[in-house]
Amino acid sequence: MKVDVMNIEGKKLRKIELPAEVFEAPINVDLMHQAYMRQMSNARLGTHKTKSRGEVSGGGRKPWAQKGTGRARQGTIRAPQWVGGGRVHAPRPRSYEKKMPRKMRQAALRSALSVKASEASVIVVDDLVLTESKTRLMADALGHLVGDASALLLLPEKDQSYDIAMRTSENIPSAKVLLAGYINIRDLLGFDKLVVSLKTLDALKAHLG
Repeated sequence: MKVDVMNIEGKKLRKIELPAEVFEAPINVDLMHQAYMRQMSNARLGTHKTKSRGEVSGGGRKPWAQKGTGRARQGTIRAPQWVGGGRVHAPRPRSYEKKMPRKMRQAALRSALSVKASEASVIVVDDLVLTESKTRLMADALGHLVGDASALLLLPEKDQSYDIAMRTSENIPSAKVLLAGYINIRDLLGFDKLVVSLKTLDALKAHLG
């Protein structure tokens, strides 16, 4: 699949062939869904907790006699039916972690990248280098490359360009900068466009190829 290579001003420089093993993989919707659900589940803390009747305070004595009052028998004011009583079948701390083999996760990422490529949503630039660390410059570059669409910017490694891109995109709600090694299904499906540099393509090929 051939795409245009552009500079950060949005001018077309040449055409290149996207790595077929990454951007022309079989599209498996079920696998992408499984990977997405796994990521969302693993992000849950699982620290929810409420108290059972054995954990709430008070209620040490029987509120009234068992017989002769005309009222329903009660053993404690901390039973679930009382205000301030314990909860029945209450949520307890637990882990929501889901496991998924690495090869399946990689196949899901290749599938999502292939969907982006098939929708012409992969924007390739020669290099994502800004002259200054200014949000305005990043906003202008994104305006040239993706217009009003949201964009996920993938960079190959942590260097000065990555630091500048991170700082200049912090105040742009529709943009996110990510290292190629940290690519994930949620971000791929959550942004309209994928912006990658030529070096990023090599990093993706090494990571997923």
